[in-house]
Amino acid sequence: MNVLLMNCSPVRDGATAEIIHTVHSFLGMTHDVRSICIDDYDIKFCKGCRSCHKTARCVQDDDVIKVMAEFAWADTIVCVSPSYWADVPGQFKAFIDRCTPWCNTHEPHAVIGGAGSHNDGKTGYAIALRTGPNMKECKRIIESIEHFYGHLEIQPGGSLGLCSVEYKEAVEARKDEIRDFCRKILNAGK
Repeated sequence: MNVLLMNCSPVRDGATAEIIHTVHSFLGMTHDVRSICIDDYDIKFCKGCRSCHKTARCVQDDDVIKVMAEFAWADTIVCVSPSYWADVPGQFKAFIDRCTPWCNTHEPHAVIGGAGSHNDGKTGYAIALRTGPNMKECKRIIESIEHFYGHLEIQPGGSLGLCSVEYKEAVEARKDEIRDFCRKILNAGK
């Protein structure tokens, strides 16, 4: 199984990255795992021109296609997102907006990986984290990610919400919870 871990935070070495590292270490023992960070890519904002509704291609030239190549490689995608004002960070939201060419709400639409079925049987997981104690924000982030998966016809496989995680040092106390979630991902792949 090929697993793509996507750090949806613009912070490359914070709590979100520490969660990615924990998941990578666990799943990497038995699967081919790649990790990417949204901030490593040049992603322009959607212009709202709707050209992609007719052509299944964006008029802009940036790194969205590179990220989608990673999605094409993966059988399983795990998006890990912190809460920025009770939702996903703007950089990740800009990426979601730019995925309209692959969206199933219009024809034609681009296909992840080129030929075959739209999603090629892909499964997506979501991990949300926030600094405060209220799970409501984590649920909102998870809903945003799963909504995104749905329009790409990626089957949501499960989610994990982690409250009271502000700095990467706080992840240490949550590693057993993260590993348990990874076990669910492994068991689903069997």
